[in-house]
Amino acid sequence: MLVEVMGKMGAWPFIKAAFLGLLYEAGLISLRKALRTIYGLFKGMPLDRFISLFEEVPLMPGVEKTFGELKGTGFKTALISSGIPRIALERLRQKIGVDYVSGLEIGLSDGLLTGEVWGDVIEPYGKGIALRRIVDDKGLAPCYCVGVADDRNNLSMFQLCDLRVAYNPDFILSVRSDYAVKGDLSKMIPMVKGESVELRRSGLPRSSIVREAIHLSGFLVALACRHLVSRHLAALLVLFVTLLYTSSEIKRMFGTSLPVIGRVTSWAAEKSEFQGFVFSPMYYGLGIVLSLMLFPEPIGYVSVTVLTLGDGFAAIFGEGYGRTRLPFNKTKKLEGTLTGLLFASLGSLLFVDPFRALIASLAGMIAEVLPLPVNDNLAIPLASGLALMASVHAYL
Repeated sequence: MLVEVMGKMGAWPFIKAAFLGLLYEAGLISLRKALRTIYGLFKGMPLDRFISLFEEVPLMPGVEKTFGELKGTGFKTALISSGIPRIALERLRQKIGVDYVSGLEIGLSDGLLTGEVWGDVIEPYGKGIALRRIVDDKGLAPCYCVGVADDRNNLSMFQLCDLRVAYNPDFILSVRSDYAVKGDLSKMIPMVKGESVELRRSGLPRSSIVREAIHLSGFLVALACRHLVSRHLAALLVLFVTLLYTSSEIKRMFGTSLPVIGRVTSWAAEKSEFQGFVFSPMYYGLGIVLSLMLFPEPIGYVSVTVLTLGDGFAAIFGEGYGRTRLPFNKTKKLEGTLTGLLFASLGSLLFVDPFRALIASLAGMIAEVLPLPVNDNLAIPLASGLALMASVHAYL
């Protein structure tokens, strides 16, 4: 939510906040340093304007339904945030009926923000401390505690919970959680209630159909390079489209977007993604560009094939028909991975022999299922291309 708030302040604050967020996700800076730098950009802003920026950001899909149903069942609920100040969380608590909140504190002088922030939640293990304080101060019985989180900053809280649910998680929480959900937050309700979780799906939602159709169409780039255009020209065209998309997303953060690209993005992105900057297409375009520029023919074409066909069909069959969750990555299904491996191998046969097609596809699909800190749209083509390069050198 904090990055979306910065987007309402202008292009430079948004870019700076997004960059600091990437540095934090990569483990290059601490959460405390990132937040102090970001909140320094608010210095001198009136408190009322600051609060209104948070209230303008729409809630994630299913939030009100989830908290309402849990409260009706008898659960006590709490919001613990490292990025949202406590004063804004208090407003949100009243809106959705949360019982307790814990957030960072912000400095004020004559009704204006000083840019200073502090509190347990921005310190190492801070969310665990905050949860323990809520349980102890309110006299709650800690016999059954459920944690719902999206990044590794919540691990100290997870250690106190009997059930751990990862929501649109980063790579570490994919491993440390009991369940993982994407999209609508209300999907976690049966897990919290201890009801059976049915994994079979009757089909794909429209957004997934559009998204995966775009994903699969990237295979045409590999075919075009093989028969119609040079790989350098193709890479340049894909890079141009990627930059165009990035520009459209930046404009969307400020309330507008490029007409065609913005409409397609609204069709393809999940509601939870559409709340902020949708990064996946950008990484997807860069994955194709890197494949064509870093690897010689036909290895680059195979890398593109594994990314487009392998990852695309893995998502279609995993999301639509998968039932077996992988223990080391709760967001992936075994059925999807095997299907992706099959189609990646078949598509790669157009460029290399069966053995190398299998090697490249295996490497790419392993990268697809591993909970890596690198976006899989980059990890898959790089892994498949490097594996194929290694196999060529071994053969020689």
